[in-house]
Order: sequence, then structure tokens, then C-alpha cells
Amino acid sequence: MAIYLDHAATAPINDAAITALNNQMRKVGNASSVHNPGREVRKDVEDARHKLSELIGANPSEVIFTGSGTEANNLAIKGFFWQAPERNVIVTSAFEHHAILDPVEWLVEHEGAEQILIPITKAGVIDLDFLRNIVATRGGEIAVISVMHSNNELGSIQPIAEVVKIANGIPVHTDAVQSFGKVEFNFAALGVTAATISAHKVGGPLGVAALILQRGLDLTPILHGGGQEREIRSGTLNAPAIVAFSAAAEFAIANLATNFKKIRELRDYFISGLKKCVPDVSINSISDPALPGVVNATFPGTESDALLLLLDTEGISASAGSACSAGVPRPSHVLVALGLSETDADASLRISIGTTNTKEEIDQVLLVMPSVVERARNAFVVGGLK
Repeated sequence: MAIYLDHAATAPINDAAITALNNQMRKVGNASSVHNPGREVRKDVEDARHKLSELIGANPSEVIFTGSGTEANNLAIKGFFWQAPERNVIVTSAFEHHAILDPVEWLVEHEGAEQILIPITKAGVIDLDFLRNIVATRGGEIAVISVMHSNNELGSIQPIAEVVKIANGIPVHTDAVQSFGKVEFNFAALGVTAATISAHKVGGPLGVAALILQRGLDLTPILHGGGQEREIRSGTLNAPAIVAFSAAAEFAIANLATNFKKIRELRDYFISGLKKCVPDVSINSISDPALPGVVNATFPGTESDALLLLLDTEGISASAGSACSAGVPRPSHVLVALGLSETDADASLRISIGTTNTKEEIDQVLLVMPSVVERARNAFVVGGLK
């Protein structure tokens, strides 16, 4: 049987979202048109915006729809930087997603930005003392601080409210793509200036996300055109995806406590079984609080690509603790920031459990895991890597 354990990459679209998507796709009309069909679609979009704002603890006018979390992150990072020409420093954590790190790198190379990386503790949490020192010594130069709400490879939840306090008025953005719908997240309560959420991580469709931006603030846009979304994100609104996003999020939040308990129990069951069947495994995802379903593990004497291919032959979908850039494999920057060697980082997997998984599936994974690891180690030795 096929076993999907890559929910952190994308979650299966849920029935609520499918129904909403199908119904909305049958309607014709551009939400920017003034005729009746257009106004009806606009109402559907605004209803969805209002529902999402309630779910995330924001005002409807603070929800700016985008085509992806990557777009929302780029809009936040570049927008805040361009809005403050007298400030050229961007502060991020060392283990941000590449949707944050890469636009910062682009600004460094092309716009004269300076990036400061906040180190990570052994527990997978940012070093707040380092941040305090940076703000105290260079606060007047900082255009934006961006720290993800939870890490996508480790699952560790970051102290965002404390970051806001330390920032003391400096704009704070948080990439909450992995958190929204899985753990408690409230935009207003955290006090952040901006946050990113995405539909496909919460059981919605691909190709729609949102930047939550405090009222009264402007960002320099990346896209120019029709002036939609507070003139910050031009483009025809994807009404079917937006309505489905709202439906998926509403379903996820309504079942958040139940899902968290179920997924956490499966995660703990998996870790316990994994330690028994592969005794020398090292679990990297040890922090608390954390996302309920992320397990990051190192299997000494292996290589992650081999592990993934062997799991795939068993019908098991997971992901590596490494990223690929321009087709060139490299160790996970997240695990290196955590303190792992490049060798160990490249021998790691991320298993991410979701609402559709069962104990029977976990048992099947644990059943084949010793053989998968043994074969991966044999391949490692044969390949001359040991």
C-alpha cells in the first residue's frame, strides 16, 4: 500500500476544500468586474477573506492574497526593504526556508543589503540573546526581522512574541506556512507586522496563499498592474482557490485539537518504534513546543537519497534533510545550523505525519525500516563513501 509521510511538503486536499473548489469553479466572473457575475464572485472572495481573517486573528483588510507562500515571503522581505531606503540590514534566522533566504541573498547581491543570521541553539530555537545584541547595537539599520513561526525540517516552534518585544518597533515578519492549521496561531496576539500562510499546507489547493499585513502599512509591490489587494499585489484574484483555501482552513482549525493529539501520538509511536528497530538512529527534532508530526532523523552510514529511493520502492513517501539547488545536492542548511556535520546532515530524513495517516501505516514503515537502512548502508560502502 502507498504510505504518504510528506505532509510538511504538501498536505492532501481535504473534502471541504474540494467541494468549495468545485462549486466556485462553476461560477463565471472576474472579481474586479462591476457587472452582477463579477460582484457575486467578489462577494465570495470577500467572504473567504473575512473567514480567514477570523481564523488567524486579523482584520479582513490585513489579508492580501498571493499565488504562493514564496511570493508572499518575497513580497514581505523585498517590500519592507524597499520601503526603508535608509536601512539596509535584514535579520533572519539561520534556518529559514529558502523562500526567505534566497530573496535576502538577491537583495544582498543586487540592492546592497546586509544579512545577519540569528544562530540556532541545540534545541532548534533561535538565540534570543544574539538578537537582543543585534537590535541594541544596530537597530537603526534594520529594515525587517524575519523569523519563521515553526521550522519546516525540525518542527520547532520559535518564540515569535519575544522577537516582537525585542524588535521594539522594527517590522517583524514570520513565515507561518507550516504552523497555520496545525498549532495555535494568532496574528494580533503575536503582534507581528506581517505573516505568511499557504493553502496547500492546511488541506487546501496548490497555488494560493496570503500575506497578512497590518492595517495602515504599505509595501513596495513586486507586481504592478490592476492594483488589486491594497495595490500591493496586482493580478486577477483566483476566486476558486481562495474560497477553497478558506474552507480548508476552517475545517483544519475546527479540528485542530483533535488532529494535534492524533498526529502527536502517531509521531511518538513512530519515534519509539524507530529507536527499537534502528538502534543507532539519532532524532534531531527534539524541541517542545513543536509541530505535532515532524520527525527528523539521522541514520549513520547512509545517504539520504538512497534512503528515499529505497523507501519509495516500498511505497513510502518521505523527504530528505537536504535541499537541491540547480541540480547540485547539498546538505540541509537547517541541520548544519543545528550543529550537525555535513555527513550527518546528508544522512537524514524528514518524516512528516498528517491527519490521513494511521497506526497501521506506521507499523508498516517500521517493519521495512531496518532493511531499508541496511541496504542504504551497503550502497554507501559500495559507493566508496565510507
